[in-house]
Amino acid sequence: MEPLPRGANFQRAKMLWEIGLHVAGNPNTPYYGNRDMCIVVGSGSDENFRPWLRMATGSPVLAYAVVRGELEMAMVNPSGFLTQAYRGTGLFSEPLPVRVVANYPSWDRFVYMLHPRTGLTSLSQIKERRYPLRLSIREDPTHSTRALVDQTLAVYGFTLADIESWGGSLQLNGPPGDKRRLDALHAGTIDAIFDEGLVHWFDEALAAGMHPVTLEESAFQQLQAIGWRRVVIPAGRFPHLKSDHTCLDYGGWPLYTRASLPDEDAYKVCEALQAREAEIFWESSFTGIGQLGQDTEATPMDVPLHPGAAQWYREHGFKV
Repeated sequence: MEPLPRGANFQRAKMLWEIGLHVAGNPNTPYYGNRDMCIVVGSGSDENFRPWLRMATGSPVLAYAVVRGELEMAMVNPSGFLTQAYRGTGLFSEPLPVRVVANYPSWDRFVYMLHPRTGLTSLSQIKERRYPLRLSIREDPTHSTRALVDQTLAVYGFTLADIESWGGSLQLNGPPGDKRRLDALHAGTIDAIFDEGLVHWFDEALAAGMHPVTLEESAFQQLQAIGWRRVVIPAGRFPHLKSDHTCLDYGGWPLYTRASLPDEDAYKVCEALQAREAEIFWESSFTGIGQLGQDTEATPMDVPLHPGAAQWYREHGFKV
């Protein structure tokens, strides 16, 4: 398929898309600002635009809008939050009828890093010692990483507010490799980093002397029960990682819908992904279109495929 479909209408649509990318991608916009986009396909042939397919990026709780029919599809990072929506755990008080259409391959992990100068070797000791931790995390309190941090600390019986009440502080960042974080790391003004996006900061933190902390077995079990997966980063995956590290999976960006979406609509979206494969930006963990419907290290999938999507993958020779 051509990079840009023929016709003036698609030239105009491409112009609008580029405007949206520029405005939403402004690096000066905070992570909780206007950075998400909603792609709407429909008919503008009358005085009212009639939407047919609405797809958006944004918060994990957009799942509510999807099941209410306000969006047809949404994309979430990472897969663990869609699992929570499906199970009715964590951020969700009841199970939602969500289904996966395609899972964008993204290998990532979430780690809890502590500096040896704190004398801390586990998260439980932060509470036990009421330690005034200088913690580096994301600035957007609604960010998915903050939700996971809250869920983890709840398992240990304390909160970020408790850390601050013990004399600790929060060093706040936008993206995981924010210059503010890296400057603080090298200046020695932070004691800990809790985050994902490892390629942007993890090895640098290891080189600066920080160590990843493994959660206790009981903590892993409680977090797995709400939808997180336990995984291992193998030694050598990052140059300064000298031994295997067991942590939480933060991979996959599912494009999901509601169970009641017509099969043919989900099928068409899968068809579009194959047709536009060459135009999509893929991370290095991408191995082919079939991967988007499979459970792999980069596409963890604990939520069923939509029947229309499953039909497409099977008809095209992919095991689902």
